[in-house]
Amino acid sequence: MNMDSDEEFNSNSNVDMSSDEGFLDQDMESDVSLGDDYELEASDDEEPDIGFDTQDKDVKPRKEAYQVDFQVLSPADIQASQDEQIDEVSAILGQPPQNSAILLRYARWNKERLIEAYMDKQDEVLEAAGLGSVATEQPPRFERVPNFMCDICCEEGDQLDTFAMKCGHRFCADCYTHYLVSKITDEGEAARIKCPGDGCNRIVDSKSLDFLVPPAVKGRYRELLTRTYVDDKENLRWCPAPNCEFAVDCPVKRKELFRIVPTVMCECKHTFCFGCSLADHLPAPCVLVKKWLKKCEDDSETANWISANTKECPRCHSTIEKNGGCNHMTCRKCRHEFCWMCMGVWAEHGTSWYNCNRFEERSGAEARDAQARSRQSLERYLHYYNRYANHEQSAKLDKDIYIKTERKMTQLQSASGMSWIEVQFLEQASQALQQCRQTLKWTYAFAYYLKRNNLTEIFEDNQKDLELSVENLSEMFEKPTDQLQGKKVEIMDRTSYCNKRRIILLNDTAENLKKGVWEFNVEMTG
Repeated sequence: MNMDSDEEFNSNSNVDMSSDEGFLDQDMESDVSLGDDYELEASDDEEPDIGFDTQDKDVKPRKEAYQVDFQVLSPADIQASQDEQIDEVSAILGQPPQNSAILLRYARWNKERLIEAYMDKQDEVLEAAGLGSVATEQPPRFERVPNFMCDICCEEGDQLDTFAMKCGHRFCADCYTHYLVSKITDEGEAARIKCPGDGCNRIVDSKSLDFLVPPAVKGRYRELLTRTYVDDKENLRWCPAPNCEFAVDCPVKRKELFRIVPTVMCECKHTFCFGCSLADHLPAPCVLVKKWLKKCEDDSETANWISANTKECPRCHSTIEKNGGCNHMTCRKCRHEFCWMCMGVWAEHGTSWYNCNRFEERSGAEARDAQARSRQSLERYLHYYNRYANHEQSAKLDKDIYIKTERKMTQLQSASGMSWIEVQFLEQASQALQQCRQTLKWTYAFAYYLKRNNLTEIFEDNQKDLELSVENLSEMFEKPTDQLQGKKVEIMDRTSYCNKRRIILLNDTAENLKKGVWEFNVEMTG
């Protein structure tokens, strides 16, 4: 389902949803031109405005290099997609719809693979899917059987309502109903509910289930089937926002996540990564995000600090922390005496307790270099982490920023006589600040893993320009309300500039990522 209006694209993600053909199907090695698909009505020497609601609404916005095609699907859209595929497969295979649905779920909704396998080995596919040999069995039905005893409740009688599917395993209707209700409501199962008969592989189809369970449970059953449908399809993912019922269809494959950061926006306005379902982490690929979060959360940096501030005894390798100014160390465990500076045997130092002259010794130089490398590694990590954490903290204040912005807009409207539309520039500035800070936050995680080269310098220049523009806008945005009216044009200009700098940074990063020219200091594996 495409977004409702072009205005939403202009003010949020600028994603071109008018085409069903994803750019991901193109050759991933090809260059991406920034200007090939310009359709904005601007002169050749005039840069098109990429601010908020400033474009001609009838002109298709261009798709930036970092953007991907996607569609947002409602529950009704998802159900319609399932029904369409079921009807198509039913017509091709000659199976009733309920059986075709079971076959498609067995094949994880890979229609082409299912049809091919079914044509080659029909009986084997039916058996594996939980349908058995359909031609030789009776249809599912209720029946009162003389002298029947239910194998579940052991109740016996001639007036018991019983039910059996085509497999023939018959139980009283009450037990069958209780079994199905328990599977659906308690266990959350729907797509692979098997016959309660011992060792039976037959799947309970929707038609049989409709005979047995109450309407409320039927609704839960269909909801679970819908969730299974989305979970089974690689190109579908549920929006991770709380209480959101929409799913997103995106053509990005898992194998492409090393070169693409597929950021999508749901109907509920939540922006997230289609690859990992985390909040927007442009420009960092999912694999780097995973490594960075793990590095920040586990004890790896504690170990790094220990390495930078402690040493091991050269003899027994016990960890020792220096607790005084003297370089003469004695290991408490093995009583070995050594020099803290060069790690050499202390007896070789004579009386030079405080002026070690053993740095040139190979063993001491290696120890000193190891400590220096560890300390440098820790300082490098803290450089990026502190800046990452600073922008993360700013991003966590989104709600406070929104409330403050709304209050400022109301105050400015009352004090200046401006209309509500005229004070929207504050809302737009607030959105730009939040979005740019989120991007800046992840640029530091991205930069931490980059190898130093000319591309890195260009990236850092773009990063610096974006950070400077964000700070300038933030400073202007924090001015007292009575000064904001006279600063409207300047705030709008700075908002537009922030958005443009963000797009420039993300386009450059995305293009180089697609081309595979970035070099990282870690393996780009999951």
